[in-house]
Amino acid sequence: MKTILLDTDPGVDDAMALLFLHRHPAARLLGITTVFGNAEVETTTRNALHLCERFGIAAPVARGAARPLRREPRGAAVEVHGEDCLGNLGVAGHGARAADARPAHRFIVDALRAHPGEVSLLALGPLTNLALALAEAPEIAGLAREVVVMGGAFGIGGQGGNVSPVAEANMLSDPHAADAVFTAAWPVSIVGLDVTHRVLMDPAAFERLREQGGAEGEFIWRASRHYVDFYGRYLGVQGCYVHDASAAAFVLAPELFDTRAGPVRVVDEGLAVGQTIQRATGRRYLQGEAWQGLPDQRVCSAVQADAVLDLFMGTLRAQG
Repeated sequence: MKTILLDTDPGVDDAMALLFLHRHPAARLLGITTVFGNAEVETTTRNALHLCERFGIAAPVARGAARPLRREPRGAAVEVHGEDCLGNLGVAGHGARAADARPAHRFIVDALRAHPGEVSLLALGPLTNLALALAEAPEIAGLAREVVVMGGAFGIGGQGGNVSPVAEANMLSDPHAADAVFTAAWPVSIVGLDVTHRVLMDPAAFERLREQGGAEGEFIWRASRHYVDFYGRYLGVQGCYVHDASAAAFVLAPELFDTRAGPVRVVDEGLAVGQTIQRATGRRYLQGEAWQGLPDQRVCSAVQADAVLDLFMGTLRAQG
């Protein structure tokens, strides 16, 4: 059983990951913290509460950061996720569910202190909440079982960014926070575009999910219509890449991924802002001060894409 604290900005693909974790028998959701990113934090918090109430997810929800540490917010990704950030389903409220009284970063600190060595932190949006938690209580870096991040692009196989030639959206949204998280002394695994762009869910898979996945499968099918349409119109892709659910799959089945080790930094200004860079372990450079004393982190370099899709689909269809 994996105890998971989910930091997220729902988001169609975030909703897919959340429902996947909710259904998987080896996942225990300890809590959900929200952050700006795909939409303003008011919207992402409302969406998290709505999903929890709609599908009987008991995990508490804590509202998080509304803006990056130092930059101006990038704005909502309406063209990708819709006006309500859940595919234009008309989500307007969350009934009786209320958010936890604590801000997200304090919820993270409290959770790690209460469950030392047990919690997998799974971050699917900008990393602001994690950076704020580290700033408030640096000792939590020694309390997390692991940190798994969906984000970044490391140029593996020629893979670039999705919001600039080098930057992935979560990293560009708060590069200062991402750099703080990746250089802290806790074990980080980064599931970037280098592998998530290998995991493609086609229209037929969505149809099977709708038919066999129960209420969750029907919801994912409906919420994904706007999302899939974006992929077709802007990227020429039939279906969509499975970003956030691939990171969730890494927590549950890391053997489906290959990784490489080395310190990771994030460019926080200039033309390449948001770029993620990994230095090979043991490699020496004439100008290496920016990498001195930093911990090795893991970057996903390959994925068994069919197996990840089978895990996602099988989990949702098994109890449909």
